[in-house]
Amino acid sequence: MPTVSKFPTANPTEPVTDPTHTGADNPGREVEASPLVRIRSLLPGLARAEQRVAKVVLDDPSSVARRSITEVALAANTSETTVTRFCKAVGVGGYPQLRIALAADTARSEARSTRNIGGEISATDDLAAVVGKVSFADARAVEETADQVDIATLERVINLLAEAGRIDVYGVGASAFVAADLQQKLHRIGRVSFAWSDTHIMLTSAAVLKAGDVAIAVSHSGATTDTVEALRVARERGAATVALTNFPRSPITEVADHVLTTAARETTFRSGATASRIAQLTVIDCLFIGVAQRHMTDASQALEATREAVGSHRLGVRPDGRRRPRETGK
Repeated sequence: MPTVSKFPTANPTEPVTDPTHTGADNPGREVEASPLVRIRSLLPGLARAEQRVAKVVLDDPSSVARRSITEVALAANTSETTVTRFCKAVGVGGYPQLRIALAADTARSEARSTRNIGGEISATDDLAAVVGKVSFADARAVEETADQVDIATLERVINLLAEAGRIDVYGVGASAFVAADLQQKLHRIGRVSFAWSDTHIMLTSAAVLKAGDVAIAVSHSGATTDTVEALRVARERGAATVALTNFPRSPITEVADHVLTTAARETTFRSGATASRIAQLTVIDCLFIGVAQRHMTDASQALEATREAVGSHRLGVRPDGRRRPRETGK
């Protein structure tokens, strides 16, 4: 799958710019979001030395909350100045603020769950352990996505979708399934929508959009050239553009009017196709329900009509296995 060569990175000799600026809506709620979620989302755009600091923090955040800046710098094989620069790059101001944020986040995590299964799956894990780790990671992806999603941006996107003349959804690979899910949901409540995963069709579709239409691009990395290019063309044609991505500084945010972010962490055997999909579907469901609320009566009638349309294609049994009573015509 073709991708943009790399994320924008900061040169260690240059001043760090505002990490929240993407040219679109601010994609996160700084006060409520976990600092670890933010660090993971900004990791690809950090300088190499700052990435080493990030790894130390992500590997053991509760320990970093108790360590001095000198100890962290030594663990990351870098300088105290780089640790300070890292703190500014991820939006916490300085090292004391980072320690406070990590301590608070650790306390919240312990309150949410007394078990920390971890996500790395080894060759020696039995099936029960695999099931536990997968379900734990998926649950955390949903929780952390919900914690950091920007409600104001979400509402603006819902309003756009509710009034759009046409909605195009773009995604390739695993993201194509998420795009298709949103299109199918919107279509069932009477919204004119299309989902595209072929590069040529995405581009030709984007080329005929206009003002009043909405284009949504789904990309976990935010760096898939096919999806980025389609959203760029849609924007040039006057359509409102929305990006759903895990990385708020990725290339796709440069062509999006509105950015919605997920918070999926990937582990062994769990590249973009798994945890990210669960997180993306969480946001998709919120968008769908929000649009349905705006057209409650019409949406309810459409859902009932589509349910009846496929009713004859279901076997005449109840979910518990018992047969349904025959229709008597009365």
